[in-house]
Amino acid sequence: QVQLVESGGGLVQAGGSLRLSCAASGRTFRSYAMGWFRQAPGKEREFVAAISASGGSTYYTDSVKGRFTISRDNAKNTVYLQMNSLKPEDTAVYYCAADLGTIKTMGSLYDYWGQGTQVTVSS
Repeated sequence: QVQLVESGGGLVQAGGSLRLSCAASGRTFRSYAMGWFRQAPGKEREFVAAISASGGSTYYTDSVKGRFTISRDNAKNTVYLQMNSLKPEDTAVYYCAADLGTIKTMGSLYDYWGQGTQVTVSS
Protein backbone atom coordinates (compact mmCIF):
# COMPACT_ATOMS: atom_id res chain seq x y z
CA GLN A 1 0.00 0.00 0.00
CA VAL A 2 1.28 3.46 -0.92
CA GLN A 3 -0.13 6.77 0.21
CA LEU A 4 0.64 9.86 -1.84
CA VAL A 5 0.37 13.48 -0.75
CA GLU A 6 0.86 16.31 -3.24
CA SER A 7 1.87 19.85 -2.34
CA GLY A 8 3.20 22.97 -3.99
CA GLY A 9 0.22 24.12 -6.00
CA GLY A 10 -0.99 27.68 -6.01
CA LEU A 11 -1.75 30.76 -8.05
CA VAL A 12 0.92 32.06 -10.41
CA GLN A 13 1.04 34.49 -13.30
CA ALA A 14 1.65 33.31 -16.83
CA GLY A 15 5.35 32.81 -17.41
CA GLY A 16 5.95 31.93 -13.78
CA SER A 17 7.12 28.72 -12.15
CA LEU A 18 5.94 26.24 -9.55
CA ARG A 19 7.40 23.05 -8.18
CA LEU A 20 5.00 20.32 -7.17
CA SER A 21 6.02 17.63 -4.72
CA CYS A 22 4.49 14.25 -4.07
CA ALA A 23 5.51 12.52 -0.86
CA ALA A 24 4.99 8.78 -0.67
CA SER A 25 4.68 6.54 2.32
CA GLY A 26 6.19 3.08 2.53
CA ARG A 27 9.60 1.54 2.20
CA THR A 28 9.27 0.41 -1.39
CA PHE A 29 8.98 3.79 -3.10
CA ARG A 30 12.05 3.04 -5.16
CA SER A 31 10.15 0.15 -6.79
CA TYR A 32 7.36 2.34 -8.14
CA ALA A 33 7.09 4.14 -11.42
CA MET A 34 5.54 7.55 -10.81
CA GLY A 35 3.38 9.78 -12.91
CA TRP A 36 1.82 13.23 -12.87
CA PHE A 37 -1.62 13.80 -14.33
CA ARG A 38 -3.91 16.81 -14.44
CA GLN A 39 -7.58 17.52 -14.80
CA ALA A 40 -9.02 20.87 -15.79
CA PRO A 41 -12.66 21.75 -15.12
CA GLY A 42 -14.94 20.02 -17.59
CA LYS A 43 -12.10 18.06 -19.15
CA GLU A 44 -10.81 14.52 -18.97
CA ARG A 45 -7.80 13.69 -16.83
CA GLU A 46 -4.66 13.82 -18.93
CA PHE A 47 -1.14 12.50 -18.65
CA VAL A 48 1.56 15.07 -17.96
CA ALA A 49 4.81 13.28 -17.13
CA ALA A 50 6.16 9.99 -15.85
CA ILE A 51 9.40 8.68 -14.44
CA SER A 52 10.71 5.16 -14.03
CA ALA A 53 11.46 3.61 -10.65
CA SER A 54 15.17 4.27 -11.04
CA GLY A 55 14.66 7.74 -12.44
CA GLY A 56 16.55 6.81 -15.57
CA SER A 57 13.61 7.21 -17.96
CA THR A 58 11.11 10.01 -18.30
CA TYR A 59 8.14 10.72 -20.59
CA TYR A 60 6.25 13.97 -21.18
CA THR A 61 3.15 14.94 -23.01
CA ASP A 62 3.99 17.16 -25.95
CA SER A 63 2.37 20.28 -24.52
CA VAL A 64 4.79 20.40 -21.56
CA LYS A 65 8.03 19.27 -23.19
CA GLY A 66 10.77 21.80 -22.60
CA ARG A 67 8.80 23.50 -19.81
CA PHE A 68 8.19 20.79 -17.20
CA THR A 69 10.69 18.44 -15.59
CA ILE A 70 9.85 15.36 -13.56
CA SER A 71 12.39 14.05 -11.07
CA ARG A 72 12.52 11.89 -7.99
CA ASP A 73 14.52 11.51 -4.83
CA ASN A 74 14.21 7.92 -3.68
CA ALA A 75 15.99 8.70 -0.42
CA LYS A 76 13.20 11.16 0.42
CA ASN A 77 10.35 9.09 -1.08
CA THR A 78 9.39 12.11 -3.16
CA VAL A 79 8.70 12.86 -6.79
CA TYR A 80 8.75 16.40 -8.15
CA LEU A 81 7.31 18.27 -11.08
CA GLN A 82 9.16 21.48 -11.89
CA MET A 83 6.89 23.65 -14.01
CA ASN A 84 8.36 26.64 -15.82
CA SER A 85 6.94 29.09 -18.36
CA LEU A 86 3.46 28.33 -17.11
CA LYS A 87 0.50 29.10 -19.32
CA PRO A 88 -3.17 29.65 -18.46
CA GLU A 89 -3.95 26.34 -20.16
CA ASP A 90 -1.85 24.58 -17.51
CA THR A 91 -4.51 25.44 -14.96
CA ALA A 92 -5.80 22.20 -13.45
CA VAL A 93 -5.76 19.94 -10.43
CA TYR A 94 -2.51 18.00 -10.57
CA TYR A 95 -2.35 14.44 -9.28
CA CYS A 96 0.56 12.13 -8.71
CA ALA A 97 0.22 8.40 -9.15
CA ALA A 98 2.28 5.33 -8.42
CA ASP A 99 2.49 1.84 -9.85
CA LEU A 100 4.84 -1.09 -9.55
CA GLY A 101 6.61 -1.97 -12.72
CA THR A 102 7.64 -0.10 -15.77
CA ILE A 103 7.08 3.52 -16.62
CA LYS A 104 3.63 4.12 -18.08
CA THR A 105 1.50 6.96 -19.40
CA MET A 106 -2.01 5.56 -19.05
CA GLY A 107 -3.76 6.64 -15.88
CA SER A 108 -5.85 3.49 -15.75
CA LEU A 109 -2.69 1.45 -15.17
CA TYR A 110 -1.74 3.25 -11.96
CA ASP A 111 -2.84 1.72 -8.69
CA TYR A 112 -2.30 4.58 -6.24
CA TRP A 113 -3.30 8.22 -6.45
CA GLY A 114 -2.90 11.33 -4.36
CA GLN A 115 -5.64 13.79 -3.53
CA GLY A 116 -4.44 16.44 -5.95
CA THR A 117 -3.16 19.99 -5.72
CA GLN A 118 -4.64 22.98 -7.54
CA VAL A 119 -2.52 24.95 -9.98
CA THR A 120 -3.99 28.18 -11.32
CA VAL A 121 -2.17 30.26 -13.92
CA SER A 122 -3.50 33.75 -14.50
CA SER A 123 -3.06 35.60 -17.78
